[in-house]
Amino acid sequence: MAELSIFRVLLHHPPVAKAVFNLLSTLLFNSKLDRRLRELVIMRIGWVTGSVYEWTQHWRVAKTLGVDEGDLLAVREWRSADRFGDPERAVLAATDETMATGTISAETWAACEAHVGARENLLELVAAIGTWRMISSLLRSLEVPLEEGVEPWPPDGRDPARERA
Repeated sequence: MAELSIFRVLLHHPPVAKAVFNLLSTLLFNSKLDRRLRELVIMRIGWVTGSVYEWTQHWRVAKTLGVDEGDLLAVREWRSADRFGDPERAVLAATDETMATGTISAETWAACEAHVGARENLLELVAAIGTWRMISSLLRSLEVPLEEGVEPWPPDGRDPARERA
């Protein structure tokens, strides 16, 4: 991960870079939360916040994990997408609510409990939402560029930055 542009930028403040690296490493590599659900959450955050970097990088991560490209595109308008079941809808609702209000409603929390599983998984879900929201703010505020040779995704030309304009 150290070769990513975000870490090259954050290394201007090594303690912050280390803290961010450790947090991301924990959530990416030592997580109990379903990886597909996590990536859908991250893609939704990238879309809503207009973070081309987050959207592009996590498309690559999600594809490596076997997440269907159609699912990744569908997070843009997930409420009207017929491809998602109750688990996906629960975590995407939690994502949108947290980003809009800073909390998850009782109804959505109950849906997450029913579909995400153990309390540990729920804690990771909330941590993932908060972490990648923070990462999106860092990426956009610091204007972190995509790595050389990396093209913005998706293939249909709709990207989060254009949608926010």
